Amino acid sequence: MALPSSYNVRELIKEKKSKKSATQIVEKAVPSLLFVLAFISILTTIGIVLTLIFETITFFTRVSILDFFTQKEWYPFFEGNASYGIMALISGTLLVTVIAVIVAVPIGLASAIFLSEYASDRTRRIIKPILEVLAGIPTIVYGFFALTFVTPILQKIIPDLGIFNALSPGIVVGIMIVPMIASLSEDAMSSVPSSMRQGALALGATKLEVSLKVVLPAAISGIVASFVLGISRVIGETMIVTLAGGATPKLTFDPTESIQTMTAYIVQVSSGDAGYGTTVYYSIYAVGMTLFVFTLAMNVLAQFISRRFREEY
Repeated sequence: MALPSSYNVRELIKEKKSKKSATQIVEKAVPSLLFVLAFISILTTIGIVLTLIFETITFFTRVSILDFFTQKEWYPFFEGNASYGIMALISGTLLVTVIAVIVAVPIGLASAIFLSEYASDRTRRIIKPILEVLAGIPTIVYGFFALTFVTPILQKIIPDLGIFNALSPGIVVGIMIVPMIASLSEDAMSSVPSSMRQGALALGATKLEVSLKVVLPAAISGIVASFVLGISRVIGETMIVTLAGGATPKLTFDPTESIQTMTAYIVQVSSGDAGYGTTVYYSIYAVGMTLFVFTLAMNVLAQFISRRFREEY
């Protein structure tokens, strides 16, 4: 067997050195690139928050912050007698949220239990992608679905139900967040070690008892976090409540009445109903800041629950 010539050896050494040099350049460049991208996202977040803060401060120089949080009427377009009581918008938001949670939590949790504990691998591979398709449907399609399909069906059951109401968008928003709750809960339940299931079955527990008394408590942190994140998604929903909920801000907890949520009001004003620099214009930032605080609180709560009840296996 012929040995490689000194020329070939030198070429191989040069090639290895060039490859090593290129690898080192990439290794040094990638962290810098990732840092720049992360820093841009942080700057964007800071810019959004600062914009909300400054514009909200401008609004509160014109409207009393006490009236904003204590008045029960929201009539920003009444010149000379405007009323900015955010409670009317908060009640509409909470009403839709409660209805959505009532719809989404049982369906989402039941779907997660089935996929994690009862479905075969083949069934899971078929059903889970189909379920997650719901998450890819544009919310404006959900809005028209609520307005033109769900509301007429509800009107047959509740004859006095108006075209715009809180019940229809609440149900549809609940359907929309089912994939989020089901997917995150199923991931949390699937992470529970099989040894815990096998131990419970060996002690004589049924499949249902294993699911509800062993797997569910063990995955409770992930499940509750999925609920909280789903609620945050509901609070920030825009198009469904704008199209099907109406534009009647009122302090009510009757799901058959027309309501207006915080996001729906922002859409209404942003579509050109108020001129730049007016009090009504600045009110969208005050409402947006309130919405931001709600969403931030829900996400912080999800993080706390996830850490507080996390199981170590």
